[in-house]
Amino acid sequence: MLKEKIEKHLLEVQKPSRYIGGEVGSIIKDASKIDVRFAFCFPDTYDIGMSHLGMKILYSLINERENYWCERCFAPSEDFEAVMRENDIPLYALESLDPIKDFDFIGFTMQYELSYTNVLNMLDLAGIPVFAAERGDTLTQIVCAGGPCVCNPEPLADFFDLFILGEGEEVNLELMELYLKMKRQGASKREFLVEAAHIEGIYVPSLYEFNYNEDGTIKNVSPLEEAPAVIRKRIIRDFDKAYYPDNFVVPFTEIVHDRASVEVLRGCIRGCRFCQAGFIYRPFREKNPDTVCRETKSLCENTGYDEVSLVSLSTSDHSRIDEMLSKLIDYTAAEKINLSLPSLRVDNFSESLLEKIKRVRKSGLTFAAEGGTQRLRDVINKNVSEEEIMNTCRIAFEGGYTAVKLYFMMGLPTETDEDIVGIADLAQRIVDLFYSIENRPKGKSVQVSISVATFVPKPFTPFQFEPQDTREMIEHKQQLLMDSIKTKKIKVSYHDPNVSMLEVILAKGDRRLCRAVYTAWRKGCKFDSWDEYFCFGKWMEAFEECGIDPAFYANRRFGYDEILPWDHLDYYISKDFFIRENKTAHGAVTTPNCRIKCSGCGVTVRTGGRCFE
Repeated sequence: MLKEKIEKHLLEVQKPSRYIGGEVGSIIKDASKIDVRFAFCFPDTYDIGMSHLGMKILYSLINERENYWCERCFAPSEDFEAVMRENDIPLYALESLDPIKDFDFIGFTMQYELSYTNVLNMLDLAGIPVFAAERGDTLTQIVCAGGPCVCNPEPLADFFDLFILGEGEEVNLELMELYLKMKRQGASKREFLVEAAHIEGIYVPSLYEFNYNEDGTIKNVSPLEEAPAVIRKRIIRDFDKAYYPDNFVVPFTEIVHDRASVEVLRGCIRGCRFCQAGFIYRPFREKNPDTVCRETKSLCENTGYDEVSLVSLSTSDHSRIDEMLSKLIDYTAAEKINLSLPSLRVDNFSESLLEKIKRVRKSGLTFAAEGGTQRLRDVINKNVSEEEIMNTCRIAFEGGYTAVKLYFMMGLPTETDEDIVGIADLAQRIVDLFYSIENRPKGKSVQVSISVATFVPKPFTPFQFEPQDTREMIEHKQQLLMDSIKTKKIKVSYHDPNVSMLEVILAKGDRRLCRAVYTAWRKGCKFDSWDEYFCFGKWMEAFEECGIDPAFYANRRFGYDEILPWDHLDYYISKDFFIRENKTAHGAVTTPNCRIKCSGCGVTVRTGGRCFE
């Protein structure tokens, strides 16, 4: 019946193929033979969600179990949402077209703070109460979440039954096995959650009570019903043998990253002090080049994709990058498959690497400089010198490239106007460098693009204690940067500071924000990461109505001895290390990367292993 209702209205909306399923590679099972059904929900559109590698991995992993069925679900665009609400079509999974409210698990992947209102909207579309406390005690409809944002899930605590911390390949199956066992025993949801809390990596927010000081800071976090005081994330210890799918669902419609993706490493050796991913994905682990090549071949042969992307935080940090690329290029060149590489490191870019890149990519090169002056790059521990930046650009220009893109941030700790002007000066020196090279591409001009994001201090980084610049401060710096650009050969793009302000509030907030997230959603907020939907005014109204001062989370320095909203969650990096690195940053002193010297972050002690000799 639901299929007929859906098909009846598909021609009324844009991209109807988003909503009907049936793609090549999708997995269909007999629901009558399934013991546990898992709806994997991505709180954004199909085009974005289908590009997410984590969904592809867990989708295939769960579906390898005969009696488990993982199906996909995405946030509908506004036009189809209107159709759904007008015609009583509940949110459904694409494989079976069954309503997700009938599933055992409704699991969200939380990749970005500005998708929080979409979670509430999707639950409402599904006919599921948005507050966990209102869903009853029957063992069904377990609403859970994983992903990078759950390193501080407190602004979502009232809406979820549990959170999955860290890497999900093992813990998801353990959780589903416990669920099936306890469901057969006739257990209640509360009984299941109490047991689930003892699985490493599972955080059940209803089993923890927050108490506050008079100044609004956290006094303590008290576990209930013998729940563990600290919840430690899960990691895959032998990454080279970790599960990886040999097939992907291939969409009918174009998606953001319409290609095969192969993960080559996890974690990062660099220790950039602003980068959350670089810390929460530690320890650093690599795949063997032969493993990467085998997975690449399987995916390309099974999906028919003619492009494959190597996925990691810094692919060029792979210890056997030259060997890996040589093997991959031999295969991809012979099969006429394009090999796509992510952003490259300035300090290990070489002529030999460029020659390999030129065989697989003809567009411009992208590098992350982050700071406009050497002092500021030392503050953030970028460990990149201007000499290395200029040398990299020289290699690129001499190799035939005429376009370079550089990423920067503004609003970084200790930043001054001189650092902002330094961004423009560095870009100008790159332009001048191009024209000083005798064997540069003739008859062509250079294009230097600089993208400047507003710094957002994130949990589990050395900068988690830092305040964010106010909107007025950021607007001043944006104007100063534009005034400092003297040529059309330099193009500048930057972010809306209001978006970054909301991002930091949700990133560093505690569970008192839950009511504000709910209020903002009730006011119509959704797709907050989309310019055409973002309404900062409604969010400010929600904060005011809920008695929340945004500056308390965004523009206040958090104390070293303060209990932070995420201190009861353990991502293997010690808080003492973050304090030490924060102090070092304010002295503009760098810390060597992990290959050069262990910085004592704590991950090797807590995992019982070693990152490097």
